Amino acid sequence: MSESEPRIIKKYQNRCLYDTSLSKYISLSDLKDLVFRQEPFEVREVKTDKDITRQVLLQIIAEEENEGDPLFTTDVLMKFIRMYGDSVQDVFSRYMEKSMGYFDQQSRQVMEQWSDSQQLNPISVWSDMAKKNMELWQGTQRNMLMKAVGLTPDKDEEGEEPTK
Repeated sequence: MSESEPRIIKKYQNRCLYDTSLSKYISLSDLKDLVFRQEPFEVREVKTDKDITRQVLLQIIAEEENEGDPLFTTDVLMKFIRMYGDSVQDVFSRYMEKSMGYFDQQSRQVMEQWSDSQQLNPISVWSDMAKKNMELWQGTQRNMLMKAVGLTPDKDEEGEEPTK
């Protein structure tokens, strides 16, 4: 298996997960560890060879939400559900993906700067992050409004051509 190829996990009807690269059965906890280690993988249903990675990741999230402190409030989950089938679903999805990517990137940069320098001003770092997040949100709101009134934005909030 090359580094660019994802690890293949087979899911059997009895819900067992089989890691083909290790030739052994694994658990959802093992998959969660792969996510934390940022190792690419695909979960495929044995009978149909259908990619069910998203469903398994949602299952991991559901289990995490039921244990300890949940990440999502009931209100947030209800708002997510209301987005399905809405005219701005695709814009919201792109916004969430970019926001999570941006948050991850900024968090890593803050941690690197924090470990590199004791002279880091946390207020200016968080202020800069908030400003960039606000710009991203304003661009998304503009695109959502355009989509709601039936217009197609020429560019998304980062200046990229929108996906069809």
